[in-house]
Amino acid sequence: MSPLDLRTVLAGLPKFTDDNLLVGMETSDDAGVYCLNDDTALIQTVDFFTPIVDDPYTFGQISASNALSDIYAMGGKPLTALNIVCFPTKELPIEVLQKIMEGGAERIKAAGAVLVGGHSIEDKEIKYGLSVTGIISPHDIITNANAKPGDVLVLTKPIGTGVTATAIKKGDASPSDVKEIVQSMIQLNDRGAEVMRQFKTSAATDISGFGLLGHAFEMATASGVNLTIVSSQVPFFKKARKFASHKKYLTKGNRLNRLLIGDSLIQPKINDEAADNLLYDPQTSGGLLIAIQKNLADNLVTALRNYGYSSAAIIGFVTEGTGKIILD
Repeated sequence: MSPLDLRTVLAGLPKFTDDNLLVGMETSDDAGVYCLNDDTALIQTVDFFTPIVDDPYTFGQISASNALSDIYAMGGKPLTALNIVCFPTKELPIEVLQKIMEGGAERIKAAGAVLVGGHSIEDKEIKYGLSVTGIISPHDIITNANAKPGDVLVLTKPIGTGVTATAIKKGDASPSDVKEIVQSMIQLNDRGAEVMRQFKTSAATDISGFGLLGHAFEMATASGVNLTIVSSQVPFFKKARKFASHKKYLTKGNRLNRLLIGDSLIQPKINDEAADNLLYDPQTSGGLLIAIQKNLADNLVTALRNYGYSSAAIIGFVTEGTGKIILD
């Protein structure tokens, strides 16, 4: 479903209000947050999708990491997970599903969470993911709605999983291309969340299907500010620019993400078409986009790199505004 169709559907739903609902659907945040008491709040999210790599175990790892990421984007700790499975049992051996779920279980265990069950249905196409419940103090919640003018924007992982995954499906990606994006997609955002809490960051979101600009747009809108992205500072995977320069590798999501932002984008001129395409590229299990006070940004990047996010970089800044994205 396109982002615009999704907004139309959600707009028709009744608004749910509850004094304990701390984060709902209004700001298109990464997860919902419900307060249990003065010290504890639950974070809830769900995500699943079709395979983007051939190896079942690896697909399970990637999908689980992707679902867990929403908890980390809020600064939380995952507690429990439920499997969501769609599988064609008449077309494929059950061992394929077993490998997918084993890969997912490995990432759930690495996150320190517990797998407590799930649900499966017969389907013509494989789909796998998780419903995850996490925990956080109500006083420590990090949302996408608190970016402040003067903040600097930091990205923790490179961009380009969408075009590279398409190249993999077409048989045009090398083993090293596959290894590079798989390692990134499997990497949990757990330590990124830990660093965010240490530095008291203003706002954050994880980069997934709406691409870097789509999720930046959600942050700008929710926070009531403008975000400037300096495209030359955005880290890309090694072959991503090459793939993004060819239309055959651009996904449908790339076009839909452009429609999502629409007139809210300010872009004087496109000087690098490949880089421009990558800014809209739908990501899977991407990094965190973090807004933080300028005087803390360099130390945040250093800490992130020390924690294994080697491509972490400052990619822009926040100014006063009304939800615009400015490309520099």
